[in-house]
Amino acid sequence: MQGITIGQYIPGESVVHKADPRLKIAITILTMVLLLILDSFYALLLAAIFVISAFLVSKVSLRYALKGLKPVIYIVIFTMILNIFFATGTPLYTFWIITITKEGLVTSALVSVRILLLISAGSLMTYTTTPLVLTVGIERLMSPLKYIKVPTAEIAMMISIALRFIPTLMEETEKIMKAQAARGADIGTGNIFQRAKSFIPILIPLFISSFKRADDLAVAMDSRCYHGSEGRTSISELKYTSIDLSIFIVYILFVAAALVLQYAL
Repeated sequence: MQGITIGQYIPGESVVHKADPRLKIAITILTMVLLLILDSFYALLLAAIFVISAFLVSKVSLRYALKGLKPVIYIVIFTMILNIFFATGTPLYTFWIITITKEGLVTSALVSVRILLLISAGSLMTYTTTPLVLTVGIERLMSPLKYIKVPTAEIAMMISIALRFIPTLMEETEKIMKAQAARGADIGTGNIFQRAKSFIPILIPLFISSFKRADDLAVAMDSRCYHGSEGRTSISELKYTSIDLSIFIVYILFVAAALVLQYAL
């Protein structure tokens, strides 16, 4: 639970922190799409260098970033096993009905790197952008949808609240688990059915606590006369600066180089 870092903001004065949230959101989405397209080793290596460089420029600790990847390690391992044992190609080792292929090893490595880079790219945006500014950025990007009666302000607020409360819910879950363990609850032992059953005393109070937090938040927003975007102004005025132009140029060069490595080599 302590490894959950998604949704947390790390204060800083780096160029990544100062960049316009609209640019960071657009770059994050485009990077995720690009990572899903790339399947070349050299292109993914360039993407890894780009993401690591972005962390270094933002002055966010790489150790902290790796800590945030711990919760997805099991997903990565499961994906690697599926690709290693079920991919077809040149056999390298055979045991009983299981055959490990060269193509399976390559595919599992590429897929694992892709998953880790996807999580890292999304996490960097939340590390360097406050929830308030992130909400404004999402709302501004979706502003053209207002003309077709899409509640952009409400959608942006929901996304921001969801990101903000991920660490809070993880902390609440950890507290409930420690409280149940102190009362003698046996959590996380036995077979899969026993483990699932042992988590019921955790899920019930967690749902109750979540609904109470949601109700308190709704009451607080209603008492402050929040009615979405209707008659509402923003304290954060977004303006593109020379920093944003520099980041955009660097990103375009990265995308061009990645596409060249993908299709030209």
